[in-house]
Amino acid sequence: MSAIRLELVPGGVARLTLARPERKNAFDGALVAELVMALAEIGPSTRAVVLAGEGDTFCAGADLNWMRSMADYTREQNVADSLTLAGMFRALYELPMPLIARVQGAAIGGGAGLVAVADIAVASTEATFAFSETRLGIVPAVVSPYVVRKIGPAHATALFVTGLGFDALRALELGLVEAVEEPPQLDARVEAIVSAILAAGPRAVNAAKRLVREVEGRRPAEVVSLTVERIADIRVSDEGQEGMRAFLEGRPPRW
Repeated sequence: MSAIRLELVPGGVARLTLARPERKNAFDGALVAELVMALAEIGPSTRAVVLAGEGDTFCAGADLNWMRSMADYTREQNVADSLTLAGMFRALYELPMPLIARVQGAAIGGGAGLVAVADIAVASTEATFAFSETRLGIVPAVVSPYVVRKIGPAHATALFVTGLGFDALRALELGLVEAVEEPPQLDARVEAIVSAILAAGPRAVNAAKRLVREVEGRRPAEVVSLTVERIADIRVSDEGQEGMRAFLEGRPPRW
C-alpha cells in the first residue's frame, strides 16, 4: 500500500496526503522516497499544493522501526540516510508554487519540520507540536534551516534544547502556523487560502514567493535593483497587463 497519495485536482491544485495512519504518518525510507517521487509528478502549471496527513496525526516524525534499523549505522551510512531526508525537505521547499500544510493533529520532530517548510500552515486547535529530538539524544538538524527561517533563532533555540511540546495557539504566536481553527472549520480555512491563491495571477503568486526568499535577510539598499526590475518585468508581462486592465475595467482577470 502506498504511503503517499497524490491527487491532481482540476483547476491547478495538487493534494499530497501522508497515508500511513496506522504508523502515525511517520517517516521511513519508503515514505520519503514516495513523497519525492510524488513531488516530481507536480507540473509547473499547478497553482498550489496542499500537504495533509491521514488519520488523527499529521506526522509523528521518524518511524520507530526505521530508527531501530539505523541504530547500528556507521557515520557514513548516517550521512547517506540524512542526505535522503534532507533531499525530501529541499524538494518541498523548492516547489515554485505555494505549499499549504493542513495540520489536524500531532506534528512531532520531522513532522513539525514539514509544518516549518510549508509557506502557509493552518492548524486545528487539536494539533500539537514538538521538536523532541534532544530527548532522544539527537538534534533536529535536517529541519533546522526551515525552522530557524520560520520562527527565528531565539524561539528555535528554546524549542530545540528543551524538546518541549506546545499547542496550536503557541505555534500561531511563534509564526510556525498562519492560522488556527476549530476542527470543523479547518478544511474551510484551507480552502479559503487555496481560493485566494487561485484568484491571483499564477505567475505573480510564484514570483511573490520567490521574491520573499530573494530579499530575506538583506538590507533594503542591497535589493533596490532587484525589486525595481521585478516589478518592471511583471508590469509589462502579459499577466501583469491583463491584471491591470481587468482592475481598471472592473472585470475579473482572465487567467
